[in-house]
Amino acid sequence: MDISLALKRFNSLQNNTKKSDSIWKPANGKSQIRIVPYKFNKDIPFIELYFHYNINNKTYLSPMSFGRPDPIVEFAEKLKRTGDTDDWKAGKKMEPKLRTFVPVVVRGKENEGVKFWGFGKTVYQDILGYIADPDYGDITDPMTGRDIVLDVTSAEESNAAYPTTAIRIKPAQTKLSDDPAVVKQLLENQKKHY
Repeated sequence: MDISLALKRFNSLQNNTKKSDSIWKPANGKSQIRIVPYKFNKDIPFIELYFHYNINNKTYLSPMSFGRPDPIVEFAEKLKRTGDTDDWKAGKKMEPKLRTFVPVVVRGKENEGVKFWGFGKTVYQDILGYIADPDYGDITDPMTGRDIVLDVTSAEESNAAYPTTAIRIKPAQTKLSDDPAVVKQLLENQKKHY
């Protein structure tokens, strides 16, 4: 993989809202979505990317997302080894944070096609916990999967630094659509996330 192309794509998504229309961000309150299989990796729909936040007031995609060395991580590790508390804190702050993206269909907006929803480590662990539970299993299956209800609370409302997202997997198995042609279109017309 050419990292420079991935970085170029990331920057274009950040700087051009028309190109980022495939990114979905839930509004405050409740939303219902369905995670769908990822066309470009049928084994697992989750795309794990690491980002450096607030470095010169910008966000950078870490090369470690693609198994490559990251000079910012290397510098952060050097700072943490100096023995100075302030250096350790600065190094810790530079470490990249995991952000996971997954293809979803927003219920009630199926006509908009597949979008990519990004979330942090806590939500990711919650979703994986459901999938690991044999009572739920493959929630992404187009015919026997399950929808997810998201309840998003703004940072101000939850008195936290970031918005909070609670997830609930619906108990009933449902079809992505009753029309096989719609299912096929949704699954085949996905864009590559990065």
